[in-house]
Amino acid sequence: MTGQSEFVAALLDPAAAVPAGLTGPDGRPAGKRFDVYRNNVVVSLTEALETGFPVVRKLVGDAFFQAMAGLFLRQHPPQSPVLALYGAEFPEFLAQFPPAQHLAYLADVARLELDLRRAYHAADAPPLDPACLQDLSQDALMATRFTFAPAVTLRTSPYPIHAIWQRNMTPGAPVPTPGAQTVLISRPEFDPMLDLLDPAQSAFIQSLKNAATFGVALAAATDADPLFDLTPALGLLLARGALTSLTKGPS
Repeated sequence: MTGQSEFVAALLDPAAAVPAGLTGPDGRPAGKRFDVYRNNVVVSLTEALETGFPVVRKLVGDAFFQAMAGLFLRQHPPQSPVLALYGAEFPEFLAQFPPAQHLAYLADVARLELDLRRAYHAADAPPLDPACLQDLSQDALMATRFTFAPAVTLRTSPYPIHAIWQRNMTPGAPVPTPGAQTVLISRPEFDPMLDLLDPAQSAFIQSLKNAATFGVALAAATDADPLFDLTPALGLLLARGALTSLTKGPS
């Protein structure tokens, strides 16, 4: 272990000894100064995780979350000085964390919260003008591909992650019932939004995000549900500013 890595390891572990050779401006040992600095760093990183994963925190409780955060930050020291970006590895950490295995949905809830944070910090992109679609013939529309805004993500889970998130963030939200859910994460203005999708809407939007043509995406949706209604799905994408441009197919 190099001197720098040893310093970082000690900084993130309250039980670790103060690195040898540390002195203050007066030339005296800086053990107390280091302890204060270490405490400030650990508190700041823990607070960053609490801010980034508020639902996970509610689900496990403050004491469990803080203990879990202490283990996480020792394994995953920050790679950026921007604390708002800290915790990208947290969902995978939760998926492998033995004391949390009885909460099988926890990692996917964390992934959803990470999606929200990434959407908040994603680059701006002007939304597609809906009038562009009116100029296309039906054949041209079927051959068209769309570009999505950087903030847009689809998150699918075998667990009711949207309902779990709402239950913990929205007063009076209903108790989640078991079942898979797919969520559209977008940022139409300044704050990210979550929209629950049905299986056909999910198939349609996922196909478009995978660069399929409109016609192929429509076929995927009708395969999922022969009664698929295009209007709400396309309207949602336009209302959320999820589409930024289109590429016409061969005429």
